[in-house]
Amino acid sequence: MQTRPLGTTGIEVSRLCLGTMTFGEQNSEAEAHEQLDRAVAFGINFIDTAEMYPVPPKAETQGRTEAYIGSWLKQRGSRDDVIIATKAAGPGLDHIRGGPRLSREQLHQAVDASLERLQTDYVDLYQLHWPDRKTNYFGRLGYEHDEEEQSTDLEESLSALKELVDAGKVRAIGLSNETPWGVMRALHLAETLGLPRVASVQNPYSLLNRTFEVGMAEIAHREQVGLLAYSPLAFGVLSGKYLGGARPEGARLTLYERFQRYTNPEAEAAAAEYVQIARDAGLAPAQMALAYVNSRPFLTSNIIGATSMEQLESNLESEGLRLDSEVLEAIEAVHRRQPNPAP
Repeated sequence: MQTRPLGTTGIEVSRLCLGTMTFGEQNSEAEAHEQLDRAVAFGINFIDTAEMYPVPPKAETQGRTEAYIGSWLKQRGSRDDVIIATKAAGPGLDHIRGGPRLSREQLHQAVDASLERLQTDYVDLYQLHWPDRKTNYFGRLGYEHDEEEQSTDLEESLSALKELVDAGKVRAIGLSNETPWGVMRALHLAETLGLPRVASVQNPYSLLNRTFEVGMAEIAHREQVGLLAYSPLAFGVLSGKYLGGARPEGARLTLYERFQRYTNPEAEAAAAEYVQIARDAGLAPAQMALAYVNSRPFLTSNIIGATSMEQLESNLESEGLRLDSEVLEAIEAVHRRQPNPAP
């Protein structure tokens, strides 16, 4: 398993990261532990979660994913062998802290609650799950500034994170679902005010959504704030299992109508082309899609998720896959015709 530096922190993380947002919804505690064991045995040292997980977010299950990871850490006694990343929710989910904001008070509350569920006294990477302001994330298009917007200033959030770092509860900090302005603003505040420097940004990146390449990739390279790529399979669309309107039993898009980001006609048409490229090359479509993400120079880690051990094993095999020039050119040809159909 290749490792890559987490920003300038000195922490080395595996190129594949185990995503856990299905733990507690589509996966039981025993299944979660089985996935964690297999991932670590394969060489993954990086595990990503969030206080709002599992997804879909609900009051009755909120925090269950962290709790499952916590029970695994306690049983295995392997805390120092893994890098644990979690996230604080931004505005919009009233069942979390009565309406989450990224304020000083709430970030302290959020970290303490996560540490309790995780049964640990520190997290390696603490991320702001999405901005505490109106901007372009979760596929939002266009931009309209709200002069009366009520938001927490990023300086307050970063100052609170400094307190958590100084207290030993957090080793490094990161952003998620962020824009180029947000990342550069955070870096500016860190440099001018002596606040913690963001180590990474967790944004969507896949064959259907390469918007990170515009603006953000240059920041990742020049500022050493690498990408933690989420949804590298576009909710499973790039595996080919949903082609032709298919909805396999138990699959995410079958169970939950809310996940429509990668199922518009343009995205489905592009996905069909990518799947055909893989099949023509004798590759598993999901492995080809993951291998493409793995190969990007601005990537720090690729967050893979699975609801079955069969899916996890297939995803793990992408670590050893190198795409040849013909496959890469075929991928680029589709991207030129249909760029970012699911931003």
